[in-house]
Amino acid sequence: MATLKDKVEPVSPRTPGTLVGVDVGGTFTDFVVAEGARLRVHKVPSTPDDPARAVLQGLRELGIGPGTEIVHGSTVATNALIERKGARTALVTTAGFEDVLEIGRQERQSLYDFMVTSPEPLAPAERRFGVRERIGSEGQVIEALDEAVAAEVAERVRGEKAETVAVCLLFSFLQPDHERRIRAALERAGVGPYVYLSSEVLPEYREYERMSTTVINAYVAPVVDRYLRRLGDELGSGLRVMQSSGGSLTPAAAVERPVYTISGGPAGGVIGAFRVAREAAYFKVISFDMGGTSTDVALCDGRVPETTEWSAGGLPVKTPSVDVHSVGAGGGSIARIDAGKALQVGPESAGAVPGPACYGTGTLATVTDANLVLGRLGEGDAQGGLLALDRGRAEEALLSIAAHVGPGAVEAAEGVVRVANANMERAVRVVSVERGHDPRDFVLLAFGGAGPLHACDLAEALGIPTVLVPAHPGVLSAQGMAFADVTRQYSATVMLRGDELDLAAADRALDELVVRGRADMEAMGVARDGANDGDEGQALAHRSLDMRYSGQSFEVNIEYDRESPGKVVEAFHEAHRSRYGHANPDQPVEIVNVRVKMARETPVVAGAVPVPDSFVNASPVTRSVVFGGRAIETPVHARELLGSGSQLSGPAIVAQYDTTTVVPPGWVAWVDERLNLVVKHTEEGPN
Repeated sequence: MATLKDKVEPVSPRTPGTLVGVDVGGTFTDFVVAEGARLRVHKVPSTPDDPARAVLQGLRELGIGPGTEIVHGSTVATNALIERKGARTALVTTAGFEDVLEIGRQERQSLYDFMVTSPEPLAPAERRFGVRERIGSEGQVIEALDEAVAAEVAERVRGEKAETVAVCLLFSFLQPDHERRIRAALERAGVGPYVYLSSEVLPEYREYERMSTTVINAYVAPVVDRYLRRLGDELGSGLRVMQSSGGSLTPAAAVERPVYTISGGPAGGVIGAFRVAREAAYFKVISFDMGGTSTDVALCDGRVPETTEWSAGGLPVKTPSVDVHSVGAGGGSIARIDAGKALQVGPESAGAVPGPACYGTGTLATVTDANLVLGRLGEGDAQGGLLALDRGRAEEALLSIAAHVGPGAVEAAEGVVRVANANMERAVRVVSVERGHDPRDFVLLAFGGAGPLHACDLAEALGIPTVLVPAHPGVLSAQGMAFADVTRQYSATVMLRGDELDLAAADRALDELVVRGRADMEAMGVARDGANDGDEGQALAHRSLDMRYSGQSFEVNIEYDRESPGKVVEAFHEAHRSRYGHANPDQPVEIVNVRVKMARETPVVAGAVPVPDSFVNASPVTRSVVFGGRAIETPVHARELLGSGSQLSGPAIVAQYDTTTVVPPGWVAWVDERLNLVVKHTEEGPN
């Protein structure tokens, strides 16, 4: 069977001035089309049973034909993992270590919860196979792999009818020969084509995290392959897939390492948010993305935050990712009364089907229903008229919980909004206060379909003085994807120890990764590594080191400058002091891993700011909006009619196609030269 995994796809030349970003959300699928100096935005309801259907529908409605360069943030891998709807997966590992996948690190996420249960392993015990072989910690062969043993294990895997196989042997990142020979045995036995080696997926030490990442990669691969092949058949060679790290891959590369795409949607949002903030001269930003099912937050202190320690579906993943913290609080989050008679909001969501009660098909109260009853949303100004919101149904749903919250639907709605805001406030504190940052030093950049509705309430609670709302906040994740670089990432464990670090050895290891990366990028039609050439299609190599003090268990990633290699140790001490509040320059330093990111930068489309044909200072309509238990007649402004320099005083509502912004009493807002809406407390307002 031919799969995308077997192909090397070139990155197609971009039609000048045309670039498309697509983000599949839980409620809506968002589109951004950059054409020369203009952006077009579009939304269609998501189709959870078949996400590709909404993607193809939206592209048809936009008139996007085959061959156009499209960057797509897919949720297929994420959903397959969370819903446990991936492939039938087997694991082959060193004999005696079959249960590492289930034992893990024995960490308790809820220390005092006696009823907590660990996620079920993706490869159950009956599909975990041990093979007699052993590679030592220095890469030496302690026990050679016998071909007959490999063939016998391959037959056992075939007997279990595994659709996909992960191979993860001890210390294979130092010596991958045994893993390669097992793959050959599996192929001879007719097992395939989805066989993944840990030495290729994640060639780093820490066997549990390497095994978990490789098994996840294998588990979601067939699902991702089928999905991308369907899109590729319709869209041609222009399709790219967003990675968790903030770059994009060709579909073939995505099927080779689908675990790298799991958090592509949230990553696109942070990339778009930081770019918008930087263009508006804000460099300390907390991105706040509230969609239909979840809220994603990230703290950008002068750069997009990155991590290699995160989890998906309750399982550890050790691949590069934008550092995003997510909570189950979105517009579709369901409000309910728990067993203790307390109001809970989320993490369960009504999603796109059946959706909030006000959408006409759902029956349960959600955050969107609460905002509608409070007047923050109007029956005609949400989602550009895609859905006619039914206030009567929203009130009926909220009355079902009103007996425990307040005397009526309005009081219940206020309670729902307060609880949802508290959940999101905790999320922001995780990425700020709990990591030593004062949120008052940052700007809150609100986006997503529901983010601007709650941004000022959240900023008030956290003491954040400024809220920034982009021109098209409801589709900012798709916009970030459209401008994502084409990237491939590589890593290797080197374990360089001692008082005198062998930086020359690190440099050699980095060069080996660059050679691999250059070959892969050239195979995709991207130019060679050459930081001084400056061509638009150039692929640049970004080198970094994972470093720690001797005896530590976790590392800090430090950029590596070939021109000044001696400065890397000093940079590590400074980074350690910044992150943990202390440093010890007298302590020996270790280099654990070397990393290379190959990237072809995507140039910003000139003038890619929505520019209406004309600005009209039309008199706004008004409606009753509840603030702090009091109904206030509030002007409702059309965002497309607000030109640069326009000013508003709260209370005010700013409605647009893709979201609604609430400016509460005591706040003022104005439109900057890039059509962002800047919102501040009255005393902090414009001069």
